[in-house]
Amino acid sequence: MEDFEQRLQELRPRLHRYCARMTGSSVDGEDVLQDALIKALQAREEGAEVENIGGWLMRIAHNTSLDFLRRRARSNVVPLTEDIEAETPPEAEILMVGFQTFLQLPELQRCAVILKDVLGHSVEEIATIADCTPAAAKSALQRGRVALRELAKQPDDTRVPLMPQDSREKLTNYVQLFQSGDFDAIRAMLAEDVKLDLVNRLKLEGRESIKRYFTRYSEETRWRFALGAVEGRPAMLVFDGAAEKPTAFVLIDWRGNEITAIRDFLFAPYAMEAVDWMRLN
Repeated sequence: MEDFEQRLQELRPRLHRYCARMTGSSVDGEDVLQDALIKALQAREEGAEVENIGGWLMRIAHNTSLDFLRRRARSNVVPLTEDIEAETPPEAEILMVGFQTFLQLPELQRCAVILKDVLGHSVEEIATIADCTPAAAKSALQRGRVALRELAKQPDDTRVPLMPQDSREKLTNYVQLFQSGDFDAIRAMLAEDVKLDLVNRLKLEGRESIKRYFTRYSEETRWRFALGAVEGRPAMLVFDGAAEKPTAFVLIDWRGNEITAIRDFLFAPYAMEAVDWMRLN
């Protein structure tokens, strides 16, 4: 079981890459990934025999992503009239496409392009994961590539959050306290039942337990902080030194003037891959 959990950790960035593109969101992709890993651990504890752990986990991640999309009840269809054979695009070209662009592809096309051109699976493996025929997987791959290239030519659609003034002021104050290193003031803002999700590392609950979370930030001098948005959600951006792109982001939930939840992606660098982010004044 210990070896199995270690393998899960090794595959986590790869699985997140798939879930994020399937759901159209790095944050939602992390939620789906956590659900998928729980399902995998439960199946293993119940005695599931696994020969190809990578393929098995991808199948679970695929089905969990579809469950999430069905619950969200979105329908984004890209009309295509030609079944054109397309050469394999460079992986870098695919990785630069934003999550929301992937979301505009039909589910099977999205699945095929991500599995083949981002993660390197064969058409046969795609068919197994998506539960379709190899011919259907190949057709979806070809059509998805064509559609994705056309979508990539369109202007970027940056999602700016609509923030009430009081919400902006609270988050701005939170960021400024981080910038000045006044973590005692932040601790005083924590609700008694506050929850911390240090993604890919640990989860804590309760004001006393979470107070030590700020110690790491207080001991580091290289971090810079800024008010921003990630996928249209207000967030604190975390920069490493003089880097132009944030290393991580932090999402905050409030109840009145109290902080009820902190979700910090510092230990999940894979979540920043191709994510939509912007810095706010």
